[in-house]
Amino acid sequence: MSLFKIITCLWLLAGAVLASAGLLSRAQPADVAIVLGNTVYRDGSPSPRLAARLDRASQCYEQRQCGLIFVSGGVDASGTDEAVAMRAYLIRRGVPAGRIVVDSAGVDTWATAHNASTFMRDRGLSSAIVVTQYFHLPRAMLALRRFGVRDVSGAYPQFWESRDIYSVAREVPAFVWYGIRTR
Repeated sequence: MSLFKIITCLWLLAGAVLASAGLLSRAQPADVAIVLGNTVYRDGSPSPRLAARLDRASQCYEQRQCGLIFVSGGVDASGTDEAVAMRAYLIRRGVPAGRIVVDSAGVDTWATAHNASTFMRDRGLSSAIVVTQYFHLPRAMLALRRFGVRDVSGAYPQFWESRDIYSVAREVPAFVWYGIRTR
């Protein structure tokens, strides 16, 4: 077997393991649900993928699995603030504004983990539910643990796209990088 085939097989196996780990994640009661950002349209509405994440976080809140929802995202080139749009969406869904924390500096998973862990530590919070796509959960949970949040569970929306195939493949090197990355 060629080296290329071996690497390809290992990559596929690692992707399957990460995706399976995400699919097997279950939200446990926690102090805060951390929702990772995604595309927000110019009109301020979340993409279907992001709306599904927000709906899942709202469900966690309604079921009293968390007391706060930490929404995290960046500001795109046109000035659209993902986190502010996420907050507005959750408020329209009935989540009280005072139960939503906005992090507009969460430009990627690592930054979100850093910002959320700092927020939690400053307020004496110790447990989190990460809300993102199933394939992204292992890396997001790892990032939070790397920043000192030990009690982390995951929740994902029932949302699937064909681009998930690419995304699963992308998670393999990203997970390895988060495992060895220094702060």
